[in-house]
Amino acid sequence: MKRIFFSIILTFLFFFTLSASDQPADTTVYLITCASGNELYSLWGHSALRVIIPSSKFDMVYNWGVFDFNTPNFAWKFAKGRLDYMLGVYSYDLFIRDYFMENRSVISQRVNLTEVEKLRLMILLNENMKPENRNYRYDFLYDNCSTRIRDIMEKLIGDKLIYPPDEPQHTATFRDQIGIYTKSAPWTKMGIDLLLGTPVDKQASFRGKMFLPNDLQRNLTSAIINRDRKMNPLLSSSETLLDFPSQEVKAPLYSSPIVVFAILFILVVFLSARFSISSFMTYIDIALFLIFSIIAVIMVFFGFFTDHVETRLNLNILWFNPFLLLCLWCVIKGKKETLWFRIVFYAGLIFLPVLIIVPGALNPSFLPVILILLLRSSARAGFSWNPFSTAYIQKD
Repeated sequence: MKRIFFSIILTFLFFFTLSASDQPADTTVYLITCASGNELYSLWGHSALRVIIPSSKFDMVYNWGVFDFNTPNFAWKFAKGRLDYMLGVYSYDLFIRDYFMENRSVISQRVNLTEVEKLRLMILLNENMKPENRNYRYDFLYDNCSTRIRDIMEKLIGDKLIYPPDEPQHTATFRDQIGIYTKSAPWTKMGIDLLLGTPVDKQASFRGKMFLPNDLQRNLTSAIINRDRKMNPLLSSSETLLDFPSQEVKAPLYSSPIVVFAILFILVVFLSARFSISSFMTYIDIALFLIFSIIAVIMVFFGFFTDHVETRLNLNILWFNPFLLLCLWCVIKGKKETLWFRIVFYAGLIFLPVLIIVPGALNPSFLPVILILLLRSSARAGFSWNPFSTAYIQKD
């Protein structure tokens, strides 16, 4: 989520001069929660831990969201789901300056730990900083900068840490949780909804929601620690370190994907009626089926050839399926093969009722795209009921 790499080597040297065994008694630990940013990787905010030891002039931030753009084959590893993130430790001044430059709000909450728990925390952090433990395989839902902090708190406090029970009326799916942060970016939301599969349609528990920084902060604030039958809050009240207005900017309606694709659908209907017996529609179909085919290849890749759990069992592959490649080949070669177009048509037709059965699976922007696919695949499938298919068959 944050990609700060500079100064890690220097902070390593400083960090290891402080042994957990001689940790001063004035150690204070804070949960840091950062607001959303403008970059895709920062849309969902960020979480980190801050450790302050005034007597040692130690004020460092522990950040499990560090990655290196200079990693060999970075894009390929990211696409394959094999990009490693790491724990970075650097000065608080450097951390807060970066968020100040990005105009992102930051809040802080003290973690209410005993001296023994603070000592154990420093031991855990030291263990995490070892070269063999510092890197980890990033997973957006189950292993990221937020879940790492949650897991450390659970390991540190154990059974004494108590979460409120799940409330059925407040349950939401992982897709719902992700979508909250993309409302002002409809094109991003559409792309995410297209690539994510049914695993994100599972309901997220109270604990599961903490994969998002804001939910980590909110839910850990509700958590309590049972110490000798005395219930103490895990986190103290929040303190604002940086305060900026929300960066959410709503895209104008005319530029939203559903409006753009609806206009495109109307245009395709008009062109199909106006140029149905003209070779002009061949070029239109080549362009459409080329785009559909590229998306189909992407869908197959993320559905079957990556380690991303979130993109598996994607129902969208029903309508963006590999048969589109055969349709494209038929259009380019001028083949009369109607079988592939009929398969694509029926697959898209079947997909529509599936969307009703599986709540949340449909982004409204998909509907005009599906209608375009149904229109042009049926036109090439030779159905007698389609007013455009008869002209196509007669011409050939």
